[in-house]
Amino acid sequence: MDQRTARPGRRLHALVDRLLGRSSATVPAPRRSNPDAVVDCAVYVGGRREPGRPHYADAYARSRRGRDAFVWLGLHEPGPAVMAAVGRVFGLDDLTVEQALADGHRPTVQRHGDVTLLVLRTAGYVEHDELTETSEVIDTGDVMVFLGDRFVLTVRHGASGALTTVRTEIEQRPALLAEGPWAVAYAVCDRMVDLYLEVAGHVERDLERVEENVFARDRRADIQHVYQLKREVVEFKRAVLPLQSPLRTLLEQQDPANPPRDLHRRFVDVDARLARAVDRVAAYDDLLTSIVQSRLAQLAVEQNNDMRKIAAWAAIAAAQTGIAGVYGMNFPTLPGLQWRYGYAVALGLMVLAAFTLYRLFRRSGWL
Repeated sequence: MDQRTARPGRRLHALVDRLLGRSSATVPAPRRSNPDAVVDCAVYVGGRREPGRPHYADAYARSRRGRDAFVWLGLHEPGPAVMAAVGRVFGLDDLTVEQALADGHRPTVQRHGDVTLLVLRTAGYVEHDELTETSEVIDTGDVMVFLGDRFVLTVRHGASGALTTVRTEIEQRPALLAEGPWAVAYAVCDRMVDLYLEVAGHVERDLERVEENVFARDRRADIQHVYQLKREVVEFKRAVLPLQSPLRTLLEQQDPANPPRDLHRRFVDVDARLARAVDRVAAYDDLLTSIVQSRLAQLAVEQNNDMRKIAAWAAIAAAQTGIAGVYGMNFPTLPGLQWRYGYAVALGLMVLAAFTLYRLFRRSGWL
């Protein structure tokens, strides 16, 4: 059959396919989009990011086909439906999904089958012009890092501790990112510890201002302001101190699921800087306790001074009342009652008693 005979045949087949609702060309599948809770999703091969931002299911399937590849999915406060769908794709059990939906977790490291869960608390300093009894100084949240063989999921709760900077910085270090999902875990831990030290520096300046106000001559500091800063530091302390135990667990246990040997030294550095942050936060907490005790002692002294002044003026008033009461009884035999100058002498005696008592109380420091 020559081309002239075959061409009308092909046209006839195409016409029949259109009439029957069939298509000879393959129709591409509609492109799926990530839900709003997905901050970013990317596939990394050999430490370098693949172009595009695919759906997390397609990205995970691609990472499983490639060598030295993994997917990093970042979520921010996902809903139950989104987290359940993510759990089905990445093989997370129901308990793990429930943990990812809740916030306020204590820093810890757990094993759920082939998945390692690392929980960290986030911290951010809230700028304020002056400290009041309702000022928010430190904003805390949490970030959960799920580590698998070919994936890492980061689920963040709260406004502070955004991981966009972490992703940007580690993508510029392909040699580090080539270590796999644990490189992302290291970058997240490193960022959180940096935030702790940064917040600690801001809190130190607040402490200096509070300390100056408490021990100033005019004593302008309100005890409620000191209590508010104390509460904020205690919240900060609960975010920083508990992270030491999970990090030590990762460093001490010889487990293939723990960080690879090349990353071990980096986690040791994070642990050392975390210890510095812990020492600073503990010192701030102790200093605030001392400031609160000092301010309470000042208030006790001020109240004692006020009570002495009240008692001194009450004694002066009692002397006048006593003299007036005696001469107000109107007994017929009362000395000086009928005297011409009795009234003037009584007033003079009252003034003399008041002046004498005032001088004595002034000399003793009661007035």
